[in-house]
Amino acid sequence: MKAGSRQTVGIKDVAKAAGVSPATVSRALGRGPVSAELRERVQTVARAIGYRPNLSARRLRSQEARTIGLIVADVRNPFFTAVSRAVEDIAYAQGMRLVLCNTDENPEREAFYIRAMQEERVTGLILAPSRATLKAMETGFSIDVPTVLIDRATPACGHDAVMTDNLNAAAALAEHVAAQGFSKIAGLFGASSTTGAEREAGFRSALAERGLPATSRFVAPNAAAAEAAFKTLWTEHRPDAVVVSNSLLALGVLRAVDDLGLTIPADIGLAAFDDEPWTRLVRPALTVIAQPIDEIGKAAMRLLSDRIDRGASQDSQTVLLPGRLIARGSTSGRPTA
Repeated sequence: MKAGSRQTVGIKDVAKAAGVSPATVSRALGRGPVSAELRERVQTVARAIGYRPNLSARRLRSQEARTIGLIVADVRNPFFTAVSRAVEDIAYAQGMRLVLCNTDENPEREAFYIRAMQEERVTGLILAPSRATLKAMETGFSIDVPTVLIDRATPACGHDAVMTDNLNAAAALAEHVAAQGFSKIAGLFGASSTTGAEREAGFRSALAERGLPATSRFVAPNAAAAEAAFKTLWTEHRPDAVVVSNSLLALGVLRAVDDLGLTIPADIGLAAFDDEPWTRLVRPALTVIAQPIDEIGKAAMRLLSDRIDRGASQDSQTVLLPGRLIARGSTSGRPTA
């Protein structure tokens, strides 16, 4: 072979020699999410076979190779705000950029952003899907970039997922309220996601085991809807406690309680999901299920990195993380005569 005619060694050659995918080589030779051991192995192989990076091509690919899409249901919901921050912190530490989109629980808006992420060829996607999108996934709708679902998933959706163990967490919350002496317990649950349905099921299961009646309503996941729903519950059923499935619903109930001139917990006990800073500051402080926000973000990024590395060859995984019950004054029991 004449001088100057030597064939250029490319990423595909490194991938073949190292026994990994070209995408994994790109991340290992850049700042992508791979283990230190894998990065060292790929770099050693690259040096051994004489690979030299094409810097101009790398610049052209850098946006694609280092971008994670994050689509959440409602960025005003403190849970999604906190999860977004956790994911962004991890992505930044791994040299990735994050594109955040908010759907407002609107399936059409969600579909628009999913298409946009695919068209932009993001490296991976983390998604909190609506019920409509989950149903579409169950019947064959596919996303052509590595995807991890957070907060909402079903066994048949076909994607990796990270969620709080909603069923058991809601059961623990309802069980705690009942154990404090409340016996006519109502529940308000978000209507737009599988999360609300799972929490309602856990709530009903726990009360049924105690032989207690359970009155529940599904409402839009915002404070205004919860405020109106609680006023109706109070008029029609006079519950002595209420369990709600997120902090926005808890705010709505607190507004209604104030409007109706009720006292917590003497007139009505209150317990909710999400340990927001304000839940410790109201008086009495609010009994909550604290969700493992940082663990959700870390697990989602770990599953996404694995999916990017291994492609479609591995079966989907679901990670269920336990919630933590924090008992406070809002469920301390009604005074006895």
